[in-house]
Amino acid sequence: MSTQGGFRAVVAAGLANLGIAVTKFAAFLVTGSSSMLSEAIHSLADTVNQALLLWGGKRAQRRPDQDHQFGYGRTRFVYGFVVAIIIFLLGGLFSLYEGWKKFHNPEVPTDAWVAYAVLLVAIVLESFSFRTAMREANKSRGSAAMSRYLRDARQPELPVVLLEDFGALIGLGFALAGVTLASVTGDGRWDGLGAVAIGSLLVVVAAFLSFKMASMLIGESALPEQNARVLEALAGQQGIESVIHLRTLHTSPDEFLVAAKVAVHPEETARRVADVVDLAEQRIRTAVPAARWIYIETDVRRPEGSGPSPDDPGAEDPGGWTPLASHGSDADSSRPS
Repeated sequence: MSTQGGFRAVVAAGLANLGIAVTKFAAFLVTGSSSMLSEAIHSLADTVNQALLLWGGKRAQRRPDQDHQFGYGRTRFVYGFVVAIIIFLLGGLFSLYEGWKKFHNPEVPTDAWVAYAVLLVAIVLESFSFRTAMREANKSRGSAAMSRYLRDARQPELPVVLLEDFGALIGLGFALAGVTLASVTGDGRWDGLGAVAIGSLLVVVAAFLSFKMASMLIGESALPEQNARVLEALAGQQGIESVIHLRTLHTSPDEFLVAAKVAVHPEETARRVADVVDLAEQRIRTAVPAARWIYIETDVRRPEGSGPSPDDPGAEDPGGWTPLASHGSDADSSRPS
């Protein structure tokens, strides 16, 4: 997924939600509808969230420094996590509280036609924002199911906007149902139930986003297909006998680190090993441009049975393997190949 596409969707969603929030607050002042107030708070929270995502993207563009040697790219995950918290607190919990209060102290909304007009306009604007997000997502997800795309996505912006817009459309349906049932039956508790439904939906969306962003903050590997291409590039390099193990870690939504241990012939010269590693790095970057930071350690194989296998991720002592050389680089390296 391109960063540009993600930010385009964020801008579209932010502009739509800002206009929707203003009109919903105005409609609440006229109708007194609890569902309308919950939706207004929901749109306000979404507007703040889009502003945070844009600010997080700007902060993430800072260059690496001595304290953050792999850059600031994971700042975008931090802001994505903050967005999930805002959805939970400002959107979900407030709506649940407002719905509970109106259910126990019901009031039938007045001038329901105002609420209908605002909600219908909001549905049109949210649909436009959701269509923009879907169009950008479709450019990168390929044939993958949407559920897998949301689960595997390493960029926070599009999943956040997709879920926010989808949740907003469902929430508008709840608000429309609550206002309609309250007006038709004369029972204001339906309006309160509409607000409770909106709050429950937002809590679920916030929970999914918070777990996803927390996983990225802890550190997720590259996608399986990217790992496979890195392995293929290493295994296809002449001079590398085998790949002992491979570790990848996202240092930003768009870039990841590669750490690999490979076996080389024990009689190779240090210069030849360095050349092999340089060529392997070039192959990896050609196969997977997102692999910015690459560190390759070379070993030689000893006779079997002389020690534990380093293929075991938990093996602290390589035993039957003797380190020969270590070489690493990143995309900014000026070392000639």
